[in-house]
Amino acid sequence: PEIILVNDQLASFLSISSSWLNSNHGLGMLSGNYLPEGSEPIATVYAGHQFGAWNPLLGDGRAILLGEVIAQDGLAYDIQLKGSGRTPYSRMGDGRSPLGPVLREYLVSEAMNALGIKSTRALAAITTGDYVERDRSQPGAILTRVARSHVRIGTFQFFASIRDTGALQLLIDYVQKRHYPDSLKEENKALSLLTEVMKAQAKLVASWQSIGFVHGVMNTDNMLVSGETIDFGPCAFIDSYKKDASFSSIDQFGRYAFGNQPNIAHWNIACLAQALIPLIDEDEELAINLAKEHLEKFPIYFKEEEDRLLRSKFGFKKDLPGDKTIMTGFLNMLEENQLDFTLSFRLLSELSGQRPDLSVSSLAGFPSGFDEWLEKWKTRTEKEENPKIQQEMLSTNPAIIPRNHLIERAINESLEQNFELFHKLTKILAKPFDLNDQSIKFANKPLPSQVVRKTFCGT
Repeated sequence: PEIILVNDQLASFLSISSSWLNSNHGLGMLSGNYLPEGSEPIATVYAGHQFGAWNPLLGDGRAILLGEVIAQDGLAYDIQLKGSGRTPYSRMGDGRSPLGPVLREYLVSEAMNALGIKSTRALAAITTGDYVERDRSQPGAILTRVARSHVRIGTFQFFASIRDTGALQLLIDYVQKRHYPDSLKEENKALSLLTEVMKAQAKLVASWQSIGFVHGVMNTDNMLVSGETIDFGPCAFIDSYKKDASFSSIDQFGRYAFGNQPNIAHWNIACLAQALIPLIDEDEELAINLAKEHLEKFPIYFKEEEDRLLRSKFGFKKDLPGDKTIMTGFLNMLEENQLDFTLSFRLLSELSGQRPDLSVSSLAGFPSGFDEWLEKWKTRTEKEENPKIQQEMLSTNPAIIPRNHLIERAINESLEQNFELFHKLTKILAKPFDLNDQSIKFANKPLPSQVVRKTFCGT
């Protein structure tokens, strides 16, 4: 095994020595060949609905949870190896990971964190020295993943499916203490947990929508109850804005398309509610009615968060009549003209004040059909009377996202043992709102020949 990259900043936050991670013992831990003191590795079990179809037994097929550490914020974080080999849940697979998915997850998860979106983190990426057979032979790799916890909606579904109410109660207690301690005072623990997870998922998916992120595989086993983004296999970012954008090669009917992500999140929460029914109330009919009553609030939670995030992208703090028409009008024009989602909002930010020295106007522009809309928007922003509007918009609308074509290029070059672009992207993506002479070329949209239309999960 050899180290590709250690995330020194994250290691410091976790109170783990970077020099130790780069030592023989550290490399041994990152490759699954050395067990650090105090570690009791496990593969966790879960079930789940995959593209709507029930699978009663899934679990960590290529991941091992080494344990947890207390970070500098005083909270506990899971440390997990992904791609380290077979587990009891590998389902005849090899439990390994090709290099490509490891690099993709490292880049995208760290970019999400830099964008201010809750996500698992990447502590390290290594090559194993072995080869993995998929559609072709590829170098094997392991990602060391960090999360507040790895409890999924599917974890609750598994124990509900085998009618283990004792385990369900343990899970509720664990998740509440770890993620939602304020809910411990509520009398009905199951309902309070359902509400907290529902709010967290609404906030998470609204943040995805605000940056054009398409997860690609929103199965219930891929949704953490902590509200962190996890599993970046077939994910992608929208270039030209399309509500029905879908990239995942395994999502043949667009179930998890961009515009459908809020509905799927609601559906997934309903699956969690179903798993919690035995602990909501002993009277099953009453429990179902209580769960339904709570589930009806999800669209409200989502719309509130979506509206808040969208308003900030347009520079709106005040809630004025006609705002919705202005915002939806802009999105409709983006879709009609197939304009780049990220660059268009960044350019709009620049137009809210004096144009900055380094501008994305060299990369994108608005056709003349936008002139009338832009006048309405400028008139509206004047009503904000906010001298910091441009500064706030520039810190809300990123210039740099993990462009699909750049990730694919970095992966392809790495297969030839060239990690230069991968390392460069990790640095550029760490500052998504900043533009300089070096980073601006990474802000550009792909050429027609570079557009990525399909992404693959790597399993």
